[in-house]
Amino acid sequence: MNSESTVVDGLRAAILRGDYAPNQRLVEAELCEQFDASRFTVRAALRDLAAQGLVELQHNRGARIREITLAEAVEITQVRMVVEGLVCARAAELATDADVTELEEIGQQMRVAVSAGEPLRYSDLNARLHGKIREMAGHGTAQRIIEELRGQVVRHQFRLSLRPGRPSVSLGQHERIIAAVVARDPDAAEAAMRAHIASVIEALRENP
Repeated sequence: MNSESTVVDGLRAAILRGDYAPNQRLVEAELCEQFDASRFTVRAALRDLAAQGLVELQHNRGARIREITLAEAVEITQVRMVVEGLVCARAAELATDADVTELEEIGQQMRVAVSAGEPLRYSDLNARLHGKIREMAGHGTAQRIIEELRGQVVRHQFRLSLRPGRPSVSLGQHERIIAAVVARDPDAAEAAMRAHIASVIEALRENP
């Protein structure tokens, strides 16, 4: 039998991949079979995911995938803007030569993906860049907050990443983030990150 953490991690990954639709019911018996876990373990995992904002528990009706409205997505991204700005500033302060090399390589790959018209590849590199900056910052609390917030709006952001022309717009923003971190300028890094996420908020509002 698998543990609660195994069920949480597996179900969370499935939700973030889009394996479940918003408002889709989660049947405990099916989850028990899927994850080889007891009903007690599955219920505990669902409570954990509800606390993360990914699942909604309904009295006498079980659990379902929580649908995040556009208004909520905007509010969540506003909070992310502040926290990721802090993280980016810290990454600039702590950047090593190896970090700088990796960031510049990611930036180059992002340019190639945009030139080749590969939005899915660009989306993957986008996630890698933000993940690398969080890793460089080494701020555990901020990392947990960002991961939880990102998980709640992943569907909105994925759709946004595939919008025609969006990668070209965000490429320059990411290049400015990389340049500021490479220059080890925390103020510029924070400003560049906040400007980038402000652009995400604007794009969400313009074309929900």
